[in-house]
Amino acid sequence: MSNPTAALDIITYGEAMAMFVAAEPGALAGVGQFTRRVAGADLNVAIGLSRLGFKVGWMSRVGNDSFGQYVRDTLTKEGIDQRCVTTDERYPTGFQLKSKSDDGRDPAIEYFRKGSAASYLSLADYAADYVLPARHLHLTGVAPAISASSRELAFHLAREMRAAGKTISFDPNLRPTLWPSRAAMVEGLNALAALADWVLPGIGEGELLTGYTQPDDIAKFYLDQGACGVIIKLGAQGAYFRTADDAAVIAGQPVAKVVDTVGAGDGFAVGVVSALLEGKPFAQAVARGNRIGALAIQVIGDSEGLPSRAELDALERTDVLRVASVA
Repeated sequence: MSNPTAALDIITYGEAMAMFVAAEPGALAGVGQFTRRVAGADLNVAIGLSRLGFKVGWMSRVGNDSFGQYVRDTLTKEGIDQRCVTTDERYPTGFQLKSKSDDGRDPAIEYFRKGSAASYLSLADYAADYVLPARHLHLTGVAPAISASSRELAFHLAREMRAAGKTISFDPNLRPTLWPSRAAMVEGLNALAALADWVLPGIGEGELLTGYTQPDDIAKFYLDQGACGVIIKLGAQGAYFRTADDAAVIAGQPVAKVVDTVGAGDGFAVGVVSALLEGKPFAQAVARGNRIGALAIQVIGDSEGLPSRAELDALERTDVLRVASVA
């Protein structure tokens, strides 16, 4: 775990919710037992990076309720700095219900987040002396979607960190139902992507946001906007990356049984961002993203499959040995 009192490596922000995962398959209306966990794309990435030894700060709002305390307890357990997490006395912490899938299909999810404490995130939550010393900012498209004031905060964070010469990663993480319209979503997310160094869409997200269908065209769209590297998730096929100097498809990691697809993209982001911050080339970063994404889908829960540094190092050593033996 990282040391939350030390200078931060990474800042991210967003909404965490309590998540209740069905203990049995079937329609949520018929489920009698659930297991409680935490959910939130930005928080999943924060957890994954903290487990790899990075010093991570997470900005948010939670309600003065048991769900909010549960989120805070999770942050403490995971070693994530929560000095910029506010307990809002007016509004509750959101929650969600998630079905259990036995066949690898995406589970059904019902959200109860309207009017949540996190939806009131705004420029008032920005603290320059907390944010700007960090090395890196990670953003997703979820937090900007939950409200206009949160969207304003996302752009402010990106512009301030960019002006300070820090790196920014952006995962579009589409949530169409949270936006006023599809056009507003496309415009808003592409504008945020234009402020990022590393853009990480899925192939379907890239098609919707750019109008292109081929990975190299989607990547060029974001490179032309100013990105240094674009990494496009291709599902079981792996991922495609393109920079000014290089481009390749990196094969995916084989998975014997898919248990829970939610959180795969967040695991992928953990792998890519951690490796790039360690100075590894894009091909190695994407390979790590594929590896952690594959781990994430083999367990129930959004962040439960994210590895510790020791676990990741062991996996990467095994891969090196395997390549050496083949050679």
